[in-house]
This record gives sequence, structure tokens and C-alpha cells, in this order.
Amino acid sequence: MDIRQLMYFIEVAKHKSFTKASRSLHVTQPTLSKMVKGLELELEVTLIDRSAKQIHLTDAGEIVFIQAQKVVNGLDDLSASLYDVMNLKKGKIKIGLPPVISTLFFPTIIAEFQKEYPDVAVMLAEDGAKKVEQKVLDGEVDLGFVLLPVNEEQFDVVPFVQQEIKLLVHESHPLANRKVVDLIELKEDKFLLLSKEFTLNSRTIEVCISQGFTPQIAYESSQWDFIVGMVEKNLGVTLMPKLICDRVKDGPFKMISLTKPFPWHLGMILAKNRYVPYTSREFISLVKSLPQG
Repeated sequence: MDIRQLMYFIEVAKHKSFTKASRSLHVTQPTLSKMVKGLELELEVTLIDRSAKQIHLTDAGEIVFIQAQKVVNGLDDLSASLYDVMNLKKGKIKIGLPPVISTLFFPTIIAEFQKEYPDVAVMLAEDGAKKVEQKVLDGEVDLGFVLLPVNEEQFDVVPFVQQEIKLLVHESHPLANRKVVDLIELKEDKFLLLSKEFTLNSRTIEVCISQGFTPQIAYESSQWDFIVGMVEKNLGVTLMPKLICDRVKDGPFKMISLTKPFPWHLGMILAKNRYVPYTSREFISLVKSLPQG
């Protein structure tokens, strides 16, 4: 069995398409099809159901997909271990993080890290927390920053920062002069939320429902500054971490506490039982040593 067969099969399984997988791998589609067919012949099982318009994995294909990822990740771990021995302060680190986190924290973190390790390339993959979790599991990034909690059977978690979620309204809002509000008082308001790939979206909806109403969602966006801009135009209200609210306090906004506050708790996550490269360990140590906002 050729490791390339497993890598090619994994890519087809992820994309559910030979065409998309061939583009991703930069190989021709006939070459890719031949490699996957060769794997099926060697294993004496059908891995892919090609009868429908979109391909699907067979039951055997699902098993091989899971095990093949373990094999490929294991080889990556072997390479990383050897590289650590030979190049202690060189290499790269791939980090997954939501745009909100990258804007608030990462210029400082990266500047500090590269003072110590100028030859380490830092590559950022910006995505919502749910996609970051999957990228960590798939080995596409070394570690990720996400909103906690996460499934601790899948991830090792390093707590990062915790802040209170605040209500942000336009200064002309009827509740603008209040110090504290109940969320139920906003049941008639239009809410502006981060888009669904961000955990704060579902967390906000869950908290509102637990307090007696389903929020009316006017707009969703992947950019927190766009949402703040919508509040500035008095097009709705939003719930954001205090750190973001503090950044816009000079505008036509009012930041209000909730009677039943819920935390915005960030953490670094790593896939359980995976080798942690030297560069990742040093990055984690650095982040732990920095003041938390």
C-alpha cells in the first residue's frame, strides 16, 4: 500500500468529488481515479459509491477514511519529531482562529513570539470556531483558538482569556441609560450577530431562549466591526465581549451589563493524543505568560 494512495483517498473523501480533490492535489483526475481504484483493488473492497451524481463513501470507505487519517497524521508527527531534533528554533506553526480573536489579540502575540523565534513562520487560518475545531482534528492546523467549552474527549484545552459579554446599543436606544438590563427586555429588538460558524452566534440564541424569548435576528456577519457599524446606524443591538465594546466606547454607543451575564471564555485547543511540536509548545508557553485581557 502506497502512502500516496491513502492521501489521495482522504482528499477525495473530504471533498466528495474527484474533480475538487484533483485540483487540491494538483494532479490529473485520471491519475487520482487510478490511485483510488488501485487502493480498492489492493484492499478488495469498494470504498466509494460512484453511482450517484455526488460520490459517497461506503461503510468500508468510512472505516478506511478514519484509519487513513490516523496513518497520515502519524507520519506527520514522525516528521515533526525529527525536525524538532534537527532544527529546534526553525520551522512553522499553523494556527486556526476566528477573525474576532485575530483582530483583538494576535498582533501583540505574534510580535512577541517572533522576537524569540524569528525563523519560525507563523501561518494563520481564520475561520469560525466550529471550523477551527475541525481543522485541529484533521491536522490542518497545529492548534486553534476557540470559544469554550469544547469536547474534551477530542481536545486538550489551554485556557486563554475570559471576559464578560456586554450589550451594545445605540445611544438613542430606550435602555441606553441603564447600567444593567434583563435580556427579556430586548425581545422586541432586532439583534445583530456574528454569523453561524461562530460559536457566539449559537450561544447568544441559547441564552436568549433560556431567558424566555427567541431573538429577532436582523443581520449576521463574519466581521465584528461590521456589526458594530450597524449598531452605530441604530439598526439593532448586539452582544459582544467587553474588550470589543471598550474599543468603540468613544462612538455613539452605550455598553450595558446583563443581570445574568454569560462569559466569553477563550481557549487554545490541540487534538488529543497528537504529538505537539516544539514550536507549538513554545507558542503555548508564550501565550500563558502574557497578560490576559
